[in-house]
Amino acid sequence: ALAREMLVLGGLAPDHAEAAGPVERALTSGAAAERFARMVASLGGPADLLDHADRHLAAAPVRLAVAPERPGIVTRVDTRMLGLTVVALGGGRRRAEHAIDPAVGLADVAGPGDAVDSDQPLAVVHARSTAEAEAAARAIREAMAIADEPPPATGPPVLRRIEAPR
Repeated sequence: ALAREMLVLGGLAPDHAEAAGPVERALTSGAAAERFARMVASLGGPADLLDHADRHLAAAPVRLAVAPERPGIVTRVDTRMLGLTVVALGGGRRRAEHAIDPAVGLADVAGPGDAVDSDQPLAVVHARSTAEAEAAARAIREAMAIADEPPPATGPPVLRRIEAPR
């Protein structure tokens, strides 16, 4: 959804429907992955990162798929709460001198309009312990509102902010 939004905001597609084709082609053809791999290598990273991520990236010992309390559609996400959840896991800093644990965090986070259920989780937590993973799962469930109907279409957040009366 973000890639489609970027194409629309950048004027490369007139709407989300038109943006879906180029985004899908970039992802399924491997062009997006190839470009990313070149960027990583250009910045001094490993050239084989995508082929052998397990050799180069730290992995947390605990992974927990966070199922919603009930199936439905995500209507709201408190992104600040999600960010604080990552910090609590050790994936961010509370103070400049604190270390960051690159193995922990959140993956596959659902967004507004995404359908979620026991097979399609809200997110996947990567943590150092089961207790930390379970605390993060509680925070994720609190950070997301689930309803039976999708949220109303409101347009891009940046444009809503610019168009808002002052």
